[in-house]
Amino acid sequence: MSETASTSPDTAARWWRNAVIYQIYPRSFADGDGDGTGDLAGIRSRLPYLVDLGVDAIWFTPWYVSPLADGGYDVADYRRIDPAFGSLADAEALIAEAAALGLRTIVDVVPNHGSDQHPWFREALLSPPGSPQRQRFWFADGKGDNGELPPTNWVSSFDGGTWTRVKNPDGELGQWYLHLFAPEQPDWNWNHPDVVAEHEDVLRFWFERGVAGIRIDSAALPVKDPDLPEVTSQVGGEHPYLDRDELHDIYRGWRRVADSFGADRMLVGEVWLADPKRFALYLRPDEMHTAFNFDFMARPWRAGELRESIQSTLDSHREVKAPPTWVLSNHDVTRPVTRFGRADSGFSFAAKTFGVATDLELGRRRARAAALLSAALPGSLYIYQGDELGLPEVEDLPAEAISDPMHFRSGGRDPGRDGCRVPLPWTRTGPSLGFGDGEDPAAPWLPQPSDWGELSVAAQREDPDSMLRLYRELLAIRRREPGLRGEDFAWLDLDAEMAGLGEGRNSSAQVAGRDRDRALGAEVIAFRRGIDLACVVNLGDSPVKLPPHTSVLLASDDITGDRLPADTAAWLRVPTPKQI
Repeated sequence: MSETASTSPDTAARWWRNAVIYQIYPRSFADGDGDGTGDLAGIRSRLPYLVDLGVDAIWFTPWYVSPLADGGYDVADYRRIDPAFGSLADAEALIAEAAALGLRTIVDVVPNHGSDQHPWFREALLSPPGSPQRQRFWFADGKGDNGELPPTNWVSSFDGGTWTRVKNPDGELGQWYLHLFAPEQPDWNWNHPDVVAEHEDVLRFWFERGVAGIRIDSAALPVKDPDLPEVTSQVGGEHPYLDRDELHDIYRGWRRVADSFGADRMLVGEVWLADPKRFALYLRPDEMHTAFNFDFMARPWRAGELRESIQSTLDSHREVKAPPTWVLSNHDVTRPVTRFGRADSGFSFAAKTFGVATDLELGRRRARAAALLSAALPGSLYIYQGDELGLPEVEDLPAEAISDPMHFRSGGRDPGRDGCRVPLPWTRTGPSLGFGDGEDPAAPWLPQPSDWGELSVAAQREDPDSMLRLYRELLAIRRREPGLRGEDFAWLDLDAEMAGLGEGRNSSAQVAGRDRDRALGAEVIAFRRGIDLACVVNLGDSPVKLPPHTSVLLASDDITGDRLPADTAAWLRVPTPKQI
């Protein structure tokens, strides 16, 4: 019956296999001191909201000392909290208070690069070429008659080049340093033992303070080919700076650190790779516990695309006995309500631009259905702050408010990621819609749309049809239903169900094929979890008949009779195979 093997009931040491993890972007979650910037005091005051929502853990994007050239992912000191957010004592109190409420904490570590304000990089700039201080980074002589050309023509993830030339201590132009992202983010040289030891010590520092997990940023990028060749191959293991085989030794070392603190500590990687087999290598038993499933997140709202992604994810994870993760968005990605309302409902950084038409009503219906779909799949679920409110992408930020380097380095073509980072609305009214505390809080660091009061927590909490209520209900059902907590999974052939024949017996290859669309109905995804629970999602334009069921546990929109409307998902109690 099952596409994935059943396992024993979850234990505390394996909490991450089916946890619901809520992502907090600290600058935009809640502002405790009313200065316009979110902080740890604000987060602590809102912990009861997260408990009420029904999540198991919270992941914080970087809260460390940073010049904020890239939203905090340019870290200057991993052992100190940025004063804008609070202090280390505040972080320790937050971790402890969250744990007391049953919420585990995951913090972000960025191994590919640091900040140009990091003490080691400032020391490197004052040191001569070839010095030990420079060897912690990627300094290299330029090409051309006078070194005026960069060492390679690699293209930055933020557009533009990846090398910046520096001046020597005597004022003359000298070497170049590598930065796969912004110039303020010099890349670490992982061939240097200081870099290896420092990062492992940072992991110990935060595990000692009670964090349950580490999220690894840009996890497929840290290792570079020391010969610095041009990019001539995209094959895994052969690219000069992406997905190199040497990475796995780094993460085996990190796994040993995590395991030394107990079996309940976990590593989750940000691994952007198209090849599911290469992706799965990071999830072998002695490496990361989980990694983000960006393939699923980036697929368009089409049954064949999503079903193919689900199947390939289950297949690749089964081989390494790792749990899948499911995520609809994050702090880098266009919000689902906006994305799903577009003609092209997939996601690609390369395709981002201004002026794309969006049907928000359609997007909201699809986002509700997508929430049920992702929450019904086996593995762990990540929720980005504000998606449970159905917040849309803010696409009309004033130019002076935008700070994302992706926008500026693209010459203004890319709208950047600030549109999904606008501070949350907590109340219907007020100068910052409850984001800032105090009688007269400052304006939020990014302006909130004037109509967001009706999307606020206060407005949605008592509305039975709101996105917030939907999330609260689906998470409550997910927590109490054994079928959704386990790993059993089987596709349903709706035609066979109507004929009383039970689950489809198609092979994985057949399931992933386009012919499967016709077998199940043009735009329907249906699968069984456990012995008596099914999820059915209609991604088409017309209602479809539901399979035999005894009750509807939850639906993303109203259901009339036995027909599931377009762009709607339902969780059903269905007869067990023995009853059919």
